[in-house]
Amino acid sequence: MDEQGAAAEPSHPGRHQTSVKPVQVLLEEASQLKTEGNTLYREKSIRSAISRYHRALLVLRSLDSDVMSSLKGFGPEIPVLTPEQEALLRNTQVDCYNNLAACLLQRQSVDYTRVRDYSLRVLQWQPRNVKALYRAGVATLEIGDTQAAKQYLIKALREQPNDANVKKHLQRAEERLKLELQKEKAMYRGMFSSGLKDSSREGINQTNEASEGV
Repeated sequence: MDEQGAAAEPSHPGRHQTSVKPVQVLLEEASQLKTEGNTLYREKSIRSAISRYHRALLVLRSLDSDVMSSLKGFGPEIPVLTPEQEALLRNTQVDCYNNLAACLLQRQSVDYTRVRDYSLRVLQWQPRNVKALYRAGVATLEIGDTQAAKQYLIKALREQPNDANVKKHLQRAEERLKLELQKEKAMYRGMFSSGLKDSSREGINQTNEASEGV
């Protein structure tokens, strides 16, 4: 192919479409996908809602400096966003990750690790986000890290003191911590008691040996 043909190739329709779309168009596309996801979630079409949220996040990847900075030099330049566009980007990402976590919690078999991971992504950008704190707490409690779960739920309760669900799961975490402490104490008592018995047996044996010697 000659140089003229090579130069003309990128202008063919259907090629590199996403790389040449204006920033605002991509942001609006992601926002629309998120809105469709919300509608599907309300209609209980959980799988379709999850698909929309994932697609929205995929559209936003090329605009996210946190994601693209690690790929610098291997693809198109990261576009410069205005403060308003940056805010829309983050808010859409936050909503999508929060809503993905909500979708997963609606499934019959819940992947609590993914719920926690999605919630923690939100908390990187918005440390006081109540929904993310609550879902991180619930997921972490189910995974088995009760102390960490309690901390997330305490923070959620500070932000929303009257939330009944937060209070309920915080109470669950505190009750579980009490049980874990009781089991730990019982285990140590058992170890201590076993040690005393062993010491007592050794003392009896030594006494018997001394008596036989006399």
